[in-house]
Amino acid sequence: MIRQPKAGLERMPGMKPSSSVSSLASTEKQDVTLSSLMHYTQRPSAKTTGPLQQTGRRHDDRLDERQQEMAEADDRLKGPLIPKKKRKKKSLITVNLSGTRYDVIRQMSEKLGYAVAKDDDPNSYLFWNDCFVATDRISEMKSFQRINHFPGMGEITRKDCLARNMAKVQKQLADDFSFAPKTWILPADHSLLLNYAKDLRAKKKTKTFIIKPSNGAQGHGIQLFRNAEKIPQTEHFIVQEYIDKPLLMDGYKFDLRLYVLVTSCDPLRVFLFDDGLVRLSTEKYLAPTEANINHSFMHLTNYSVNKHNEFYEKGESLSSGSKRSVQFFREYLRQNDINDGLLWQNIGDMIVKTLIVSEPHLLHAYRMCRPGAAPGSDSVCFEVLGFDVLIDRKLRPWLLEVNRSPSFGTDERVDYDIKSALIEDTIRLLNIKISDKSRNMAAQKAEARKRLFRQNKRTDGPDITEYEKKRQSIEKRKEELKETLARIRKVSAREDYENRNRGRFRRIFPPDDKIRHERYVQLLSSTFGIFMSGKAPAMQKEIQRVYNNKLKEVDVMDMLAECEADEKEGKYYTGGTGKPRGPKPLLSMPVSVPSPLENDEDEDEEMEDEETESMSASGSPSMARQGYHPGRRPGSSGRPDSRLSNDGTSSTFNSRPNSGVRSRPTSNMSAANQRSRSLSRTGNGKHTPLQRSTVDDNFLLSVVKEREDELTRKTLVALNEMRIKFPGKSDQEAEYILDKLHENWKFHKPRIASYWLVKLDSIKRRKVIDIVRSNVRAVLLRTWRVSDVDSLKVYRIFNRVFNRLLWSHGQGLWNCFSSSSNATSWEAIFSKSSENICEAELNCCRRIVQLCRDCLLIVYQFAAEAKSSQSNTPHPSSVDEHSSTGQSISARDKSLSLIPPNTQTMSQKYSKLYPATRTPSMGS
Repeated sequence: MIRQPKAGLERMPGMKPSSSVSSLASTEKQDVTLSSLMHYTQRPSAKTTGPLQQTGRRHDDRLDERQQEMAEADDRLKGPLIPKKKRKKKSLITVNLSGTRYDVIRQMSEKLGYAVAKDDDPNSYLFWNDCFVATDRISEMKSFQRINHFPGMGEITRKDCLARNMAKVQKQLADDFSFAPKTWILPADHSLLLNYAKDLRAKKKTKTFIIKPSNGAQGHGIQLFRNAEKIPQTEHFIVQEYIDKPLLMDGYKFDLRLYVLVTSCDPLRVFLFDDGLVRLSTEKYLAPTEANINHSFMHLTNYSVNKHNEFYEKGESLSSGSKRSVQFFREYLRQNDINDGLLWQNIGDMIVKTLIVSEPHLLHAYRMCRPGAAPGSDSVCFEVLGFDVLIDRKLRPWLLEVNRSPSFGTDERVDYDIKSALIEDTIRLLNIKISDKSRNMAAQKAEARKRLFRQNKRTDGPDITEYEKKRQSIEKRKEELKETLARIRKVSAREDYENRNRGRFRRIFPPDDKIRHERYVQLLSSTFGIFMSGKAPAMQKEIQRVYNNKLKEVDVMDMLAECEADEKEGKYYTGGTGKPRGPKPLLSMPVSVPSPLENDEDEDEEMEDEETESMSASGSPSMARQGYHPGRRPGSSGRPDSRLSNDGTSSTFNSRPNSGVRSRPTSNMSAANQRSRSLSRTGNGKHTPLQRSTVDDNFLLSVVKEREDELTRKTLVALNEMRIKFPGKSDQEAEYILDKLHENWKFHKPRIASYWLVKLDSIKRRKVIDIVRSNVRAVLLRTWRVSDVDSLKVYRIFNRVFNRLLWSHGQGLWNCFSSSSNATSWEAIFSKSSENICEAELNCCRRIVQLCRDCLLIVYQFAAEAKSSQSNTPHPSSVDEHSSTGQSISARDKSLSLIPPNTQTMSQKYSKLYPATRTPSMGS
């Protein structure tokens, strides 16, 4: 008997492939189990016949119907298909790299999760540029943005500026700043160089001199001379003593390229990278002689020079080739039993002192670019500097130069390993967060709201009581303590972040060593006294407050709690421990009609007492000076009888004639509501409190606007009356000198340009502009009669003009002498601003520019005459005084001497600019 094979399981005709056990079991009509499904899906065998086969078919039909119903129910439960919402892309920190050509910066930015902007996006968080950045761009930066250059850093990155600043500091602090080779700036110091060479010959000594371009780079234009007399008197060159006994490595001369990060200049924070490059020459070193003095591959260590030598060796590791790592160099010293820790400490000390020399220039330039930023706020600038250091045989480090834009090329493996880690740690140390932008917008709104609702109250006026003075002194003390507490917390949070994320950086300023820290702070205070003598006392106090703050957070909080307790207990009130209650006692009996026979002294005392007690709610001193008192009705001739109630509002008291008791106050309205009520009495109908407030505010705004316009016009009149005083000459002679300079402008133009743009450094150019700036401040103090000139809108506008004139190393003022469209280039700063400038303010700015032009011409002429008087030869640019006596010059208006409001005279000001000359006495 042959057994038939069993038929396998087959899919039922009505079952859908997408149906599942879970979907079938989820319906409410019937529960279907796995055993029942298996039972229904089995086909009868071939032996099954008759009624059994028919019963199986009926079960199959029922199952088909049930499966169709279940599938429909499953579709109803699923419902219509809803398209998925697209997820919003996560916003990233954007980096603007349009100003750099180095690919390693882009790689490290992407590694840290930053997005590189495709175009020159002005809203990026981070900007990286290979070249100098204009001060206008830094001024336009938002507080959440960062850019990799500081304004004013050229004072140490230009070779001539570094030599000039070092020479000034070495005159007073020679022992602390002896790490720079002896340097001469040509052509000014050419005679001093020759005298030094003569002294060497007299002592039978010989020195080798190396000359470098003042603003050169990559070894271009560098030459060595054995005889100083052969050095040409060329413009823009420096001459240094050649260090002829350097430390050698395998017989080759080398120098170190060290990387320094400056994250802030207000306050100064400096970090030193623990690795760098050792750059070797490609010829064995020999002492310089006439035979080998032109061998650049022997005496120069620049990579851009030695890479052209056929013996230049590209290293496959960090310890081989013509370019190696500083870590290998330190290991090399340890293997030769040399204390590399002491050498590294001396190098860090040299770097800090170099940046201390630059700090007065950095801080001044940065605050000029960011006038609205609070001291100690997050810096929008940072900079990676390249220090070139040479080590002699006595292991003494010498500073060769400072590079503002060190190369980040990665031609070799050692370059990529060191520079990629440097850039990664630099960007991470900046602590850029995506929330900085929203936090910046919120801070701007809060500051605008604070300025809008701020009340300017005088603390020294005659109408301020002793009670108010004490209260305001406590409030001022509380604000100072709160600022100190915020600064301490911010410094603590910053240091905590730096310690956790500094990577291979080491902070060298402020140092952890207290003794070294005090020494650095003392040097910093001394350099401010050398470079900024006028602002030295104020800056030195700020330095002590910022860098020598010994208060801790707990101490400041205790002091703040004491102030709040004193305020709560009323200890600053006079006449008792608590706040005085009720009105003050009468000083004299009130009378209904003032008697004409009263004593004048009693009347004056009563007037002074009542003026002290009557104050408006706003406390505006200008209205009090103009005789405006809240609570007085229009047309009334008597003084208002108002007092400050206990809640700080002004209440009016009515007194009965010939009675010694005052009645109850008639109303508790503020002074502003009383004014609005008096204004609304003449109109028809009644105003709601909101309408009265609106009418009062509009009235006050219109009054303030008219007053500001009037004072601006007075300022313009005062500026037009100002003249530049020439020391020892009359106003007519000074005007005649200016006329002669303009008549012979073609002759004087190149000489004035060389004098202003080349011979004067940034400090002296700023002093020339400050002659006009300080007198403009004096005019505003006299005209506007305010104690804080910096808060005036018109002075902020003037400051922008002064900064524009100093733009690009004095190019802004020089453009004003041109007859082309560049002459009004300073007006472009107002076209991009959202601040409205009226015609009177613009005319004031034009007059200030004219005064600055005249001041430059007078200073130039004064220097020319002083130089010619020294040499006893007439200078071609000097004006003949005898020829001016026969000229008929119309009398000018009363002129104002442009002398700063301090104790310095014009002669002292010019003597600071030119200490070698003797200035004539000041004219009347």
